[in-house]
Amino acid sequence: MSLTVRIDPHVHSDASYDAHDPVELILEQAAEIGLDAVVITDHDVIHESIRAAELAPMYGLVGIPGVEVSTADGHLLCLGVREMPPRRAPMKETVEWVRDRGGVAIVPHPFQRSRHGVRKKRLRGVDPDAIEVYNSWLFTGWKNRRARRFAQSGGYPGVAGSDAHKVGYVGRAYTEIDIPDVRRPELTTDVVLDAVRDGATRVEGRRTPIPTSARHYAGAGVRKSGYVAKQGAVKSGSVAKTGVVQAAQLLYRVSPFSR
Repeated sequence: MSLTVRIDPHVHSDASYDAHDPVELILEQAAEIGLDAVVITDHDVIHESIRAAELAPMYGLVGIPGVEVSTADGHLLCLGVREMPPRRAPMKETVEWVRDRGGVAIVPHPFQRSRHGVRKKRLRGVDPDAIEVYNSWLFTGWKNRRARRFAQSGGYPGVAGSDAHKVGYVGRAYTEIDIPDVRRPELTTDVVLDAVRDGATRVEGRRTPIPTSARHYAGAGVRKSGYVAKQGAVKSGSVAKTGVVQAAQLLYRVSPFSR
């Protein structure tokens, strides 16, 4: 007997600076489309993810908390943790921190520099629990294919995530996990995370429309710029200017002209 579980491990709520929807709406959508779990992985904040994990059983879902943390080397998905990992620490140290707390560390959108994906040379020696080999927010698919090759060559489990920033894109990509000798009522966070570590995963997904992706990343640059400017104005008027420059750089990197 084997139970097939469908999980979207990479979703953002309105607690992220570049997302829009509350966790209740995300959980409702996940249940509606037949997922068994959805992990809220907001940028460098975890409070809404913990709340979502507590609410999940009300929607018939397994509650798994998580966060997308900014390490010194790039972004890292931390699943199964209930406190914030250290920010801006080396990725290798952050992976160990996650494991020490019973979590699973997944490298999202690797090699995509415009999205704070870790570079290949910095990924050597990190030894994560899994690699996100399909992220639905893609332009050409080349970085996804490169991530898949890297995962296969290193023997890492591959996962897929929607990276949804709007509720309509939840489950656009998801991970299927085959778990033997488990019935649906026995499904827990630990059972799911153990199965990911064991590599019993398959990826399913489809591309988010390119115009939507382009608008999102252009808008995210402006929103982050505004956030940085607002926070920095308290400390220094010069930070606002820096935020605008960063937004302009981001807009160029995600445009076709940078490729």
